[in-house]
Amino acid sequence: MKEKVSLPKGYLEKLQQKRYSANTIKSYVFYMEEFATAMQGKPLDDIATDEVHQYMLRLIKEKNISISQQNSRINSIKFYYEKVLGNERTVYKIDRPKKERKLPDVLSKQEIAAMIKSTENKKHKCLMAVIYSCGLRRSEAINLKIEDIDSKRMQIKIVGAKGKKDRYVTLADKTLIYLRDYYKEDKPRVFLFEVKEGVPYSATSIYNVIKNAAKKVKIRKRVYPHILRHSFATHNLEQGMDLRYIQELLGHESSQTTEIYTHVSQKDLNKFKNPFDDTFFDDD
Repeated sequence: MKEKVSLPKGYLEKLQQKRYSANTIKSYVFYMEEFATAMQGKPLDDIATDEVHQYMLRLIKEKNISISQQNSRINSIKFYYEKVLGNERTVYKIDRPKKERKLPDVLSKQEIAAMIKSTENKKHKCLMAVIYSCGLRRSEAINLKIEDIDSKRMQIKIVGAKGKKDRYVTLADKTLIYLRDYYKEDKPRVFLFEVKEGVPYSATSIYNVIKNAAKKVKIRKRVYPHILRHSFATHNLEQGMDLRYIQELLGHESSQTTEIYTHVSQKDLNKFKNPFDDTFFDDD
């Protein structure tokens, strides 16, 4: 087993200076330490591009890393050479793989309604209603504070979302009813969804709430927090909402990210009748 090599000097400090998210810092540090260790103590300044190519190829063959992880590892290495050392991007270049196009999973409105209605805990019920009706990421739900809810304007402010950008999302009438009912009972003080005063729900807790709700109503699909966000986008598209507006509500940087929902939506497909339904069979 190779002896672990410590992180290059200035790497962590530069990540923090650039205000990368905690999750990004954690993954970049882990991948960079693995890379430095794999180079067996050789000065990183002397590593040739071809050696990095060979390193990535070994990971693909031996560990079968995903395309997403491959890109993250590449970015962690590039960050060192380009941001920490200040090298030009043309000096250090790695060919990137084609990204897989996986279609998002989606629940029906009826399935989501069943999950919420069957949940007795008011906090859990409200949590699912907020995530779905606002199209939130799990991290955004975790960081929601009482002060972010504006019932007069029927909006919720999402502060410091992905890309360090704030945005507003609409507050549905039914969601406000759930919020008021939950607030009267639990009286959260700082965060909207707290374990105790000032301590927000964890990502694992939110996952378990949604997973258990789906299991209770016998939904056979793979259900996880982000499926509510996917469903929100798809249902809005099917109801005729402009894709650009959906992009704004989701906080997507690029319209191409939002366009994936056009491949899931039944909006246009439902205009056409399947030819199989017009085919007559002889039952004899």
